[in-house]
Amino acid sequence: MAVGGKHASTKLLILFLLVLVLGLALLADFFWASTSPFSHYSRFSSDPSTNRRVVTTVHSSTKGSADQPKQKIKIDRSQKTSASQELNATFADLPARYLEWEEMAEAPVPRLDGAAIQIKNLLYVFAGYGTIDYVHSHVDIYNFTDNTWGGRFAMPKEMANSHLGMATDGRYIYAVTGQFGPQCRGPTARNFVLDTQTTKWSDLPSLPVPRYAPATQLWRGRLHVMGGSKEDRHEPGLEHWSLAVKDGKALEKEWRKEIPIPRGGPHRSCIVVKDQLFVIGGQEGDFMAKPGSPIFKCSRRKEVVYGDVYMLDDEMKWKQLPPMPKPDSHIEFAWVVVNNTIVIVGGTTEKHPVTNKMILVGEVFGFNLEKLEWSVIGRMPFRIKTTLAGFWEGWLYFTSGQRDRGPADPSPKQVVGSMWRTKLRL
Repeated sequence: MAVGGKHASTKLLILFLLVLVLGLALLADFFWASTSPFSHYSRFSSDPSTNRRVVTTVHSSTKGSADQPKQKIKIDRSQKTSASQELNATFADLPARYLEWEEMAEAPVPRLDGAAIQIKNLLYVFAGYGTIDYVHSHVDIYNFTDNTWGGRFAMPKEMANSHLGMATDGRYIYAVTGQFGPQCRGPTARNFVLDTQTTKWSDLPSLPVPRYAPATQLWRGRLHVMGGSKEDRHEPGLEHWSLAVKDGKALEKEWRKEIPIPRGGPHRSCIVVKDQLFVIGGQEGDFMAKPGSPIFKCSRRKEVVYGDVYMLDDEMKWKQLPPMPKPDSHIEFAWVVVNNTIVIVGGTTEKHPVTNKMILVGEVFGFNLEKLEWSVIGRMPFRIKTTLAGFWEGWLYFTSGQRDRGPADPSPKQVVGSMWRTKLRL
C-alpha cells in the first residue's frame, strides 16, 4: 500500500507541474498578444448615406470598444515583415506616407486578372477569374458619381475571360486577345469592340497569333498591341502590331507589323499621355498548363519581374526611361493619370529569394512626366495585385484583385471585389 501511495503522489505532482507550466505559457501568451503590433482588428460600420463602409481600428484588449470614437483608417506598414528582414527594398515595403482610405460598395463579384476601362464617371469592369476554376464572362459598371454598381451585361461567348488587352477612345472599348477559360487554358486571337452607348458588341480582325496580357493602347488613330506571353503562356513575346480604327470599326483588314518592343512579357501598364506612349513594368515568364492535364491545370514556371519603362517616340523608336522604384508586374489596369503624373496602384514584385513565394506590392507609385522621376506616393490599405483603378473628382479608386495574407505576410491569398478610395493631391 505504501508503494502504491508513493506512486499516486508522484503522479499528482507531475500533473500539478504540467498544469502550472501550461498556465504560465497561457499567461505569457496573453501578455504578448496585448503588446503585439498586430493585435488590432478592423471593424466595419455601414454608412447608407454614402454607400460605403468606414474602417475603424480597435485594440483587441480595449473594453467597451463599441463606445470608442470612429476614425478612417491610416495604414502604417513601415516595419519590415519577418520574412523580409535584412533584404533589399525589392522584397520589403518601401517607406511611404500615410494615405487615408475608405471602403466603398463592394463589386458584385470578386475578380482576378480582369480588365477595366474608365469613361468619364463610369468604370467598366470586365471578365476575370472568380476562382482558378471559374471565370466571369460579363461586365459590371461602377458609377463614381453616386458610388454604386449596376448595369451588368454579357460579353461575347468567344471573348477571352482574362489576360485581355484593352483600350478606349472615350466611347468605344477595344478588347484584344487573352485567355479563354479557367486554369491555364489557351489564348484566343479573337478581338471585339464595345459601343458603350448601346452596349452592343462587334468584331475586329483577329491578331496574327494569340497573346496573353499584351500591352495595348490607342495611339494616333491606331490600336497598338505589343509584348505579352506567347501561346505556351510562358515565353515572352516581342512582336508589335497595329490596326487603324475609327468610331469602333477597323479601317484595315489586317494588322500591320511595327517595331518590336525591347523587352517582352505580360502584365504591364500601357498608357498614352500627351501623345506619348509608355509601357511600364511587367514580367518574363508565367504559369503554364501542366502537360497532359485534361483541365489545363496551372503549373508554376520561373518568372522574372522588372520595372523597365519604355516610351515610343515620334520616329517610332523605343526610348528607355528611369525604372520603377521596385520591379512591378500585374499592373495592366492598375494605373491612372493625375496632373501630369502616372499613378500605379499595387502589383507584384520579385519572388522572395528564401521562401520563393510571390510578394505583393502595397505601395502607390507616381511617375512625374515633366521631371521623368519616380516617387512613392503612399501606402495602400493592404498589398494587392491586378487592381482595377480609376480617378474621379480628386479621388483615387481601386477595386478587385488578390490581396495579401496580412500585415506580416505579403504572399497572395484571397481574391476580392472590394472597392477603396483615397483623396489624392499631387
